[in-house]
Order: sequence, then C-alpha cells, then structure tokens
Amino acid sequence: MGAERPQKPLQDEIDALIEVGYRLRMITPADAPRRAELERDGTVISIGEDEVESEVAFDDDWVFVPGATDGGAWGDGRAGMQYRDLIPERHGGHVIASHIRIPTPGPVPDYVHHHDIDFQVIHVRRGSVQVVYEDQGDPFWMHEGDTVLQPPHIRHRVLASDGGCEVIEVVSPAEHPTFVDHDLALPNGVGDPSRSFGGQRYAFADGMKAEWVAVGDGWECQPTGFAEATSGVGDVRQLRSGERRSTITEAHDGTVCLFVCLVGTADLTAGDDRVLLEPDDSIAVPSGSTWTLAAEHPSQLLQVMIA
Repeated sequence: MGAERPQKPLQDEIDALIEVGYRLRMITPADAPRRAELERDGTVISIGEDEVESEVAFDDDWVFVPGATDGGAWGDGRAGMQYRDLIPERHGGHVIASHIRIPTPGPVPDYVHHHDIDFQVIHVRRGSVQVVYEDQGDPFWMHEGDTVLQPPHIRHRVLASDGGCEVIEVVSPAEHPTFVDHDLALPNGVGDPSRSFGGQRYAFADGMKAEWVAVGDGWECQPTGFAEATSGVGDVRQLRSGERRSTITEAHDGTVCLFVCLVGTADLTAGDDRVLLEPDDSIAVPSGSTWTLAAEHPSQLLQVMIA
C-alpha cells in the first residue's frame, strides 16, 4: 500500500497520456505528488514540478494530532482512498505517517508497485483489506490488529476492501518515489519468502495470534519482530493496559517514536509535558526523552519506532 496522492491537475495529465498509450512508470513524492514519469515505446516523459517545496524546520518537539471527528481533517487520495496526516511537520522530511481509509467496498483500482524507502509499515486500524506481495504466496486479507512490514522495493498491490477499512501507514523518508511494475503479475507464487529486499525481510504480525508480553506495571506489549526483520531500522508493537491503574516508562533515543491511541484513553508524559490520548489521537515524542504512559482503565495503543 502506498501513500501517493496526486493533485487533480497532475492526475488529469497522467490520465490523458495513458489514453494515448503511455504507461505510468514513477510518481513522487509520497504524500502529494508533484512529478510523474510515463513511458511509451521506449520514450520516457516527465510531467509536473521538479522543484522541492520548502520544509518546516524540524525542532524535535511534541507533534500532537487529535483524532478526526468532523471529517474536516480528511483529504481525498488516490484510488478512492482518503488520508489524514499524523505528522504534519514530517520530522524534517524523515517520516510521513498517515491514517488512511477506504470507504468503498469491493475492488481497489491499484496496480503492482514498489517504493524506494528505508522503512514502511501498515497497521489495520479497522475493517479488512486484501493485499498481495511478491514472493509471499496468494492474496490474503488483513484484519483489524494485523501489521505488515513492507521492505524496500517489494512489489505489492492493494486488491479489495470491505468498505470500512482504515489503516495506519508510516514510511521513511517522507518523500520517496513510487515505481510501477507493469511486467510482474501478482501473485507470483511462494518464491523465496525469506528473501532480502535491501537488507530487510517481509514480515507479517497477526494481531489475533501474536503473543502478549508483560511490560511495565500492568501493561502488556504485542511485539512484531520487525526490528530483527529490518536489521534495526525500525520496529512496531501494540501496547495495552488492564482493569487497574497501569504505568510504563521507557526512553526514546531514536528519530521517530509515534503513538496512535486505538482503544480507551491514556496519559502520556515526557518531562513537564502531559497529553491525554483518546481514540485516533496520535503523538510523536521528542527524541532523547523519557516517556511514561498511564491508564486507569483498559486502553490500547500502536507504537512505531524508527532508529
């Protein structure tokens, strides 16, 4: 799954060229594409803008985004998908995090593609989505609580949605080209399921089957094993608290530490700062900080970390 989101004028130009026999070859950047490459009979043309927009300076402060309740925070994206930005300042271009929903049930008009990235994960927030991956066998449905690691340049495709699907997608770097593969048909068989893609392995964490491990005081975590699969580039885990007051304190020394509240409420503190997280709220914690999560009732959060 990708986060590329063409603005309408660029998409109109792409559609017009496809009508006369061109094929989309590349589109960039991930969150709001400005440029695309198309090819016909060995001729490649580039359309859109080449200049890079100025970025907001990265001051490594808290980045809090409240959950969308009125629909106003959602923007239209590609293939009928809608997007909500979870880290607007992009951590200086290091990461893009998106809350994505597919409101229409049935087939998704996606294509076989791959991304030039360092780290990319997809977590199913609600509903179900059908996907297929290079060398990983038949298409399968991802359900609420499932998480997949998409290593660099693994070919993949979104096939269908149940109409209520929402996912959390985190990608580094924020701006990255997406390449279309017109020659590889998926599925392509089991192939080599342990194959290395840029030094990383494809990995899937089943939210229903993965073990919960005690951490902190009254918290449990559901590890994914993504740190090993990425050779330390990044990791993902779910955290949940129980019926009594629960606390967990850890240090964040990497570049990105993003929390997304999934169920209930939890207090997140770092230094003198405190934020109450409610469902669909997200927050990126400053690097070098020690954070504490506290909950009085059952709650659950997704945590994504990039070194």
